Amino acid sequence: MRLHRPCVSATAAVVVSALGIAAYHLIPEGNPAPAPGAATVVQDPAAPAAGQREATPVKPRTTVAARPEVPARLPGIGSRTLARIPAATRQVVLVTGAARNSASSKVVLYERVDDGWRPGAVWAVHNGYRGWTDRHYAGDLRCPIGVFGLTDAGGRLADPGTRLPYHRSGAFTVSGPGFEGESLAGSFDYVIAINYNRQPGTSPMDGTKPMGASRGGGIWIHVDHGGPTHACVSLPKTHMKQLLQALDPAAHPVVVMGDADSLAR
Repeated sequence: MRLHRPCVSATAAVVVSALGIAAYHLIPEGNPAPAPGAATVVQDPAAPAAGQREATPVKPRTTVAARPEVPARLPGIGSRTLARIPAATRQVVLVTGAARNSASSKVVLYERVDDGWRPGAVWAVHNGYRGWTDRHYAGDLRCPIGVFGLTDAGGRLADPGTRLPYHRSGAFTVSGPGFEGESLAGSFDYVIAINYNRQPGTSPMDGTKPMGASRGGGIWIHVDHGGPTHACVSLPKTHMKQLLQALDPAAHPVVVMGDADSLAR
């Protein structure tokens, strides 16, 4: 019996494949047959045409993020003030007053890194009602200018997670109005003692005054009540918690405080 041509081609393909030889494509009737012993080659549509070079794939550009610049020295600090910062200090709370007699300041926490001082956020704060002084006395309503250690903390509320020694007590309670009629309630929920005329390593409530009572004391960084202070520096409650959580005794933190002109000396 005579087999139809497609059947013969298909049978041949099976036999060739079984012999381990590259299989031929079936050529439909009406198409020219391939030369004897030659396999049909199918062109890959994605391949370049004959005589054309294959395009070199373009590598995506790598964007390198610019490294933030870090000031080599604390901005606005003169040589005299700088000399008072201990060599071991790696954290500086910089309080810069708007003017000598102003009750408004800004605060930035700087941390020492290999190539300079890395700044944190800028916070608006209050200071003493009458501004700043080089020689503070009790009741003058001015903050002392200088560089002071920050070794002890406390407050009416529970420790928010500071590494400083923290003294929680109901004694950190204040009431009544401030200079602008605002309520003082909650001002001492969190405090950090400024080591001006006090014994470091004790509770902020400790009343020891090495220079004598006339030179004032009990000067703290505390929660802002919305107006000037007697001689303290006050931050909004959220920032006060952030500062407490950031300060590390191993970094020997200090506060550098004063009006801009005094700090630039």
